[in-house]
Amino acid sequence: MKKILIALAVGMMVLTLTACETMKGLGKDVEDAGEWVQKKAS
Repeated sequence: MKKILIALAVGMMVLTLTACETMKGLGKDVEDAGEWVQKKAS
């Protein structure tokens, strides 16, 4: 039973870290798109 709980905890930590990296990438993409729109508008 302990091994299952440990495996679930590790899995949740990995998913959390992966989600953080994904959100950083998404934020960078949105920022780049915003800068592109600003360049086209000026």
